[in-house]
Amino acid sequence: MTFRLPRLCVVLSLVILPSVATAENWPQFRGVGSRGVVTSEAKLPTEIGPDKQVAWKTPLPPGHSSPVVFADRIFLTAEREGKLVTIAVDRASGKVLWERVAPHQKLEAIHRIGNHAQSTPTSDGKRVVTFFGSCGLFCYDIDGKLQWHHPLGPFTNTFGAATSPIIVGNRVILCQDHDTDSFLAAYDLATGKTVWKTDRSEFPRNYCTPIVWNVGGKRQIVVAATLRVVGYDIDTGKELWTVRGIARAVCMTPVIGANNNLYVAGYAGGGDPGSRIKVDPFDAVVKKIDTNGNGTFEKDELTEGGPMHRRFDQVDRDKTGRITKKEYEYFRSLFDKSRNVVVAIKPGGKGEATESHKLWEQPKFVPFCSSPLYYQGHIYTLKDGGIFASLDAKTGKTVKVGRVASGGGVYASAVAGDGKIYLLNERGKLTVVRAGEEWETIHEADFEEDTYGTPALVDGRIYLRTNGHLYCFAKK
Repeated sequence: MTFRLPRLCVVLSLVILPSVATAENWPQFRGVGSRGVVTSEAKLPTEIGPDKQVAWKTPLPPGHSSPVVFADRIFLTAEREGKLVTIAVDRASGKVLWERVAPHQKLEAIHRIGNHAQSTPTSDGKRVVTFFGSCGLFCYDIDGKLQWHHPLGPFTNTFGAATSPIIVGNRVILCQDHDTDSFLAAYDLATGKTVWKTDRSEFPRNYCTPIVWNVGGKRQIVVAATLRVVGYDIDTGKELWTVRGIARAVCMTPVIGANNNLYVAGYAGGGDPGSRIKVDPFDAVVKKIDTNGNGTFEKDELTEGGPMHRRFDQVDRDKTGRITKKEYEYFRSLFDKSRNVVVAIKPGGKGEATESHKLWEQPKFVPFCSSPLYYQGHIYTLKDGGIFASLDAKTGKTVKVGRVASGGGVYASAVAGDGKIYLLNERGKLTVVRAGEEWETIHEADFEEDTYGTPALVDGRIYLRTNGHLYCFAKK
């Protein structure tokens, strides 16, 4: 069906928009190459806010997906009254052009702060592909006609699915790391049929969207996840190389710098020096806490609030309601090996590449969900609590650390352009930073709505989604 709002929902200001008929696009999570950096030299507005520099403002149902932009259209996903929807918006006016429902039998479990529309769409200008967890992948043409649907799941994950698909040539690439049956797959963009599928069952739940790394003239798929970063052959899905020594869970996406080095960050509780999680071996505690003597641990047998008790649903990977010795020891090993770090990796690795291709690592200022940003020779990270840091991309050395207004929980990733970096926290507080060795805050604003999506920067405009609206900002 074609969705129409009952009233004109676009609020126009006195900002005059230039033509949107340009070649610049923001086609996937974090834009071109998932780098979070605008590709044009157009000037971006600085002092934006709910009532500043607003070109238009459109009310939308809640969703955690980020806006993507291709040609004259913006694509998002949302949850409207229990329905999972893909939405197309006109770039020039903010008018909703169409809305399509993704059929489902029931909504899957999600995290307490989650949403059933968490994954960001991707578009090549002819099609838009969206992903709704166990409902699967949906491909529409730009006018909203369904081209194909590829069912997936059900997934064993009480937090739900959140990584986003990407389009690479004539394929859709999707990584799904859950408590069981994790995989990386390529699907034919025209038909939705599986081209290849690589087993990743060693990896429990992670939330890294794959990126494409061009190495020696050949593209490869990179995924960061539990304890290691992996590069895969784009044609076959075969593992090419790995670098070890990262966190036990990864919720952010790597970034490639202008020097073609890869920058990866991963954070999980208990992975910082001085606050490591230590758990006694299974055999040392089984006689003490296995009160029913069945050789496994039920939740009420574990110490309340302890590491295994708090993460019971994750440790119990097969969802039997009990933790086996194998499951217990697997997670104990993750606690022992997990390391919260920002890592730089040079291209060209083959096989085991930890020692040969890791350039540097930095154990401080590691963000949780907000992906690292490479911009003008620096790596920028935003840690929960508003700790904003810049690192020298060549050495990993800390350049400057400070606190910004975008504190608290942070789920949106930093984006940059026109010498500025835009930061958002969960509660809708925005900080604009002037980039550089002596970076400084130059603007702050409060949208007074929760914000999880990452803004899109295209042709001098900023498309920012809150949990109630989609904004377009442009210089007057």
